[in-house]
Amino acid sequence: MSSDHYFSEAPDSKFKPKEIQVEIDGRAVSVTTAGGIFSPDHIDQGTLVLLDHLDEVPPSGNLLDVGCGWGPIALSLASRAPQATVWAIDVNQRSLDLTAANAARLGLKNVKVARPEDVPAELRFSGIWSNPPIRVGKDVLHEILQTWLPRLEESAEAYLVVQKNLGADSLHRWLEDEMPVGFSTIRVETAKGFRVLRVKNRV
Repeated sequence: MSSDHYFSEAPDSKFKPKEIQVEIDGRAVSVTTAGGIFSPDHIDQGTLVLLDHLDEVPPSGNLLDVGCGWGPIALSLASRAPQATVWAIDVNQRSLDLTAANAARLGLKNVKVARPEDVPAELRFSGIWSNPPIRVGKDVLHEILQTWLPRLEESAEAYLVVQKNLGADSLHRWLEDEMPVGFSTIRVETAKGFRVLRVKNRV
């Protein structure tokens, strides 16, 4: 049995690509996925709930998908905002390779895939969308959020989807307590057992 997790940097399982049919920003498309990444067989329910909030996507600027998997969020952002640059980051190299391949396949030239440490330190984001990796544990999750959320531009927003029974409400409280002065967190939706939290830099 493989010891792979979707947050493994280099999955041990043999790379076996497969095609799946999905809807990206209202368009039926084929994408490539593989084992050893998050939700390789379909767009997971949490991400589907999050993608209901694409109306808030800024038309330009730098947008960020934290934990891109095979790319459903990044591809949707890039399709919705062709003038924006969409940064798709993940620690899993297989995820990065698949997101890059899927972006190229769909003609989305505004997607940049990167390991977290390779994103320019001075870059600030006009919006962040993420289905964060809850199963890495609270300490690692909090470190991820403390790294990226403070990099929101003034008045910019982040949208996070978290399963209610995996600590969405406790994460909401943590965000209220730990984000920098001037940041606010509100719950904007509850659907299918998930919460969507909006974090805004009001500074």
